[in-house]
Amino acid sequence: MSSLENISQEGIQCLAFADSYTKKSDPTSLLPTLWIGTTLGSVLTMMINLPEADLRHTQPVVITTSGGPILRLKGSILTMSFLDCNGALIPYSYESWKDDSKEGREGREGREKRERTPTKQGSGSRTSPVPAADGDRQFVVLASEKQARVVALPSQNCVYRQQIVDTDFVVKSETVSLKDSVCLVNYLSTGHLVAYSLPSLRPLVDVDFLPLTELRIAKTFCFSNRGHGLYLASPTEIQKFTIDAEFCQQLNEMLGELFLPRDMPEPPKESFFKGLFGGGARPLDREELFGESSGKPNRAVARAAGGVGEAGARVSAVAGEVARAHQAVLERGDKLSQLEDRTERMHSHAAEFSSSAHHLMLKYKDKKWYQL
Repeated sequence: MSSLENISQEGIQCLAFADSYTKKSDPTSLLPTLWIGTTLGSVLTMMINLPEADLRHTQPVVITTSGGPILRLKGSILTMSFLDCNGALIPYSYESWKDDSKEGREGREGREKRERTPTKQGSGSRTSPVPAADGDRQFVVLASEKQARVVALPSQNCVYRQQIVDTDFVVKSETVSLKDSVCLVNYLSTGHLVAYSLPSLRPLVDVDFLPLTELRIAKTFCFSNRGHGLYLASPTEIQKFTIDAEFCQQLNEMLGELFLPRDMPEPPKESFFKGLFGGGARPLDREELFGESSGKPNRAVARAAGGVGEAGARVSAVAGEVARAHQAVLERGDKLSQLEDRTERMHSHAAEFSSSAHHLMLKYKDKKWYQL
């Protein structure tokens, strides 16, 4: 650090383990190293000297910081990745690697082991050779909140640089494989998605995508290979996106239906017990009890009606018969009044019975048949 006051303000932002050519004095040695990116834009390297496998339990691992490159960029370091001399992406140590050209030859005895740089040769991420200084075998891609650089190793010369933003900052940056090449994809605080080719850092994509409105988006925004990415749109929703036009053309073929329409079944018929116990109090009227819907009238009622007609005929002939008919009509009115009173009482008793039946149903609703 240039000032002792800034030591307490600097922290580690990202780490990357890689086999890299870090020494200018020994350009042919490929050493395991740990690259450290800090919040103030510093890039430090730590060389790891591993003992032989049979001596691991007796000899310690030696870590040195001298001799490695020290680089400085503007803004906090966001990502560090490595390319071989042809511009192919070198996978990280934790990623699986498979060489398709060696498939089918593993069973041969006496196969010569060839030294190789662990690159994804079989994955199709290969570009044309990149002009570099003599002896350079590797490129390291460094991206910060403000700019990006491509540094050749072991000469440690900056071969390409790009100022991504001036006043704003980069939220997320990642080196991904897209089709047959490698590119650096960035999500800016202005909501733009910006992509650059590697290692030349030529602009490829600049599109207004998503405004940075919440901190949750900045924390969960990430990129993956083939131009895909995702972020947490809400506390319960994940939003996926892509910058690959070929994937967008095939999207309609990959869509499906989660639910299939089905006709609603017919409602079940109301059972007798449900209408008796579960219906509650029901209003009753005179028409329902004594009207046409109540059924056929009694034969005695029909005979009484016929008697009234004959009495009417006799009233027109004889005055005495009229008096007797008038008396019969008065008596019939009294009987109708009594019948109405009885109907009222019957209605009241029916309501009480319905209420009692409902309470009885509630009492025995949750009990089994053997508990009754």
